Amino acid sequence: MTDDFIATIRDALRVVIDPELGHNIVDLGFVYEITVVDDDVYILMTATTKGCPAAGFLKEGVANAASQVPGVRSVDVAMTFDPPWTPSMIAPEVKESLGFAPVH
Repeated sequence: MTDDFIATIRDALRVVIDPELGHNIVDLGFVYEITVVDDDVYILMTATTKGCPAAGFLKEGVANAASQVPGVRSVDVAMTFDPPWTPSMIAPEVKESLGFAPVH
């Protein structure tokens, strides 16, 4: 149940689009952790850089999207920059659409 619930929350976060990169934050690798304890959700996420002007917007979008999932009682979103985000965290299909050359 918890794994399915976390997967549902992760899917719900795909509506949050990074305005600069034009892709959802899940596929960009911004979501580091989703934890659920008694229907209270804790999300640890990042942005491309500490000074990212969209960080607040993204954090608010994540909180709103997760709170829409049936069964979620509360949502707490924390930002971290440890480890720092790198393009290697992007899903392969998104990486290709952003113009990253495949690494062999």
